[in-house]
Amino acid sequence: MCKDKHHNRPGKNIEHEEAHEQEHKLFSRRDFLQSAGLVATGLAASIHGFPMYALGSNLQMAPLSGLETDRVLVLIQLRGGNDGCNTVIDRFNSEYYNIRPTLAITESNLWALDPKIGMPNTMTDLMPMWEEGKMKVIQNVGYPDPNYSHFRSSDIWATGSDSDEYVSSGWIGRYFDYELPAFEEAQPTVPPALQIGVQTDLVFQGQNRNLALSVSSPNEFYKLALSGQLYDVNLNEGIPNNRELKFVRNVANSAFRYSQSIRDAYNKGRNEENYPDNNLAQQLAIVAKLIKGNLGTKVYLVYIDGFDTHAEQANQHARLMNRLASSVSAFYKDLAKQGYDDKVLGMTFSEFGRTIYENGSFGTDHGTGAPVLLFTKDIGKEILGNPPDLINTDQYGDPYFEQDFRDIYGTVLQNWFGMPPDVADFVIGKPQNILNGLVPTKNPPIGTEEYKALLGHRPATTNPAHIEFYYAMNQDGQVILELLDLSGQVIRVLRNEFELKGSHTLIVDPAKYAIRPGSYLYRLKTGGRIYERKMLIQ
Repeated sequence: MCKDKHHNRPGKNIEHEEAHEQEHKLFSRRDFLQSAGLVATGLAASIHGFPMYALGSNLQMAPLSGLETDRVLVLIQLRGGNDGCNTVIDRFNSEYYNIRPTLAITESNLWALDPKIGMPNTMTDLMPMWEEGKMKVIQNVGYPDPNYSHFRSSDIWATGSDSDEYVSSGWIGRYFDYELPAFEEAQPTVPPALQIGVQTDLVFQGQNRNLALSVSSPNEFYKLALSGQLYDVNLNEGIPNNRELKFVRNVANSAFRYSQSIRDAYNKGRNEENYPDNNLAQQLAIVAKLIKGNLGTKVYLVYIDGFDTHAEQANQHARLMNRLASSVSAFYKDLAKQGYDDKVLGMTFSEFGRTIYENGSFGTDHGTGAPVLLFTKDIGKEILGNPPDLINTDQYGDPYFEQDFRDIYGTVLQNWFGMPPDVADFVIGKPQNILNGLVPTKNPPIGTEEYKALLGHRPATTNPAHIEFYYAMNQDGQVILELLDLSGQVIRVLRNEFELKGSHTLIVDPAKYAIRPGSYLYRLKTGGRIYERKMLIQ
């Protein structure tokens, strides 16, 4: 019965050869065009042969408090559509074994998460993490009116859009757009997001732009930092085209500064765990070094290919699950050696799941929901949601999803990164059903915590008629200090320079700047962020 339903959906399975082949051509062509377009505009790099993309307008350095008190998100993309039924197994479900006579994972070939749910023995490397409360499972994650195209469904997951809605920005890109409003003016020395892979992903696209710098090895970072020319950005913006030229020069200068920051963090960090010999593990080893080297990047994207298992799935999927489990296990053991495992949230995702029944080629075809796995210290071992209903299915024989993936995104933004609820709703594009308890909660900043960079002002010790502004930076970067009237209009730019990390003071003579007595605001822009305080000049 399910197979008959399934055959009514063109392009979903391998038997519709022309539609399926066209879909893969479109998917590959889109990836090529995205990569080519971004390389043409700026900033990508590679470490140990893995291309890395430092993605930007939506990019900026990590919060000035530094990684010691901040959190990181590592997105683990399972490309091709992961088979959820064979990743998180509904034990003792007779229907599962009936519709998967050759692919079902038998009781002797799985380990138990609880009395009803299990995972294949190829994933036993995750067993200690589960037992230690470092792993959660969210079952049956998807979205309404699912799309079976790799191309389209990947975009839906990247943007957080509805299936009939076309959005040009990614959810992480919009997060950085909000977090880093001064990106254009105060360019970074540390990229807030890094992708390891040959493709640039829509998930990082901001409202305006996305850029990357390309070099071929870790040493290229250092060479670029030493030989790269820093361009003059003190241009008269009243002259036509100077505003655009200033932006381009700022981007180029950021590339040079990114290169040194990334190389320094890579050389400072060290892997203290043996990683498996596979592509995903090597990507995670790089990420671990950068995190432990205190780079300050907030979001990473790594990937593992091969999940489009239309034929001969059993051995192929088992290998993929083993690579995923062993790689994640090594990554968190490595992070734990220096106490970073509670600061890094890992999250798996895939563009869709697979059909619940096997096809005539001993594989599965494009399906709907699939599980999401979350990893971090003290997350608590828990299974959220129910297994897919294998009997009460839709018109194509696919189970209905239970958990909307955008609720997970909203929860990560609000509870992991501490974003205010109304802002998280704005970033995702609609109100979310926050899954309280899903991840360890970080509260939004309180009171003067917002001013951790802009420390304050006082009469200068050398001359009480002068004003001393003092501020602190945990990363090198552009510093813009402005004086505003109470309506928010900038009336003076007090400083616009690139400065090194550390504590700084700026002494200003109000008479020199023709600043009259009265109430004002002063604003610091650095690291893409904006900090403001009030002051009274008498």
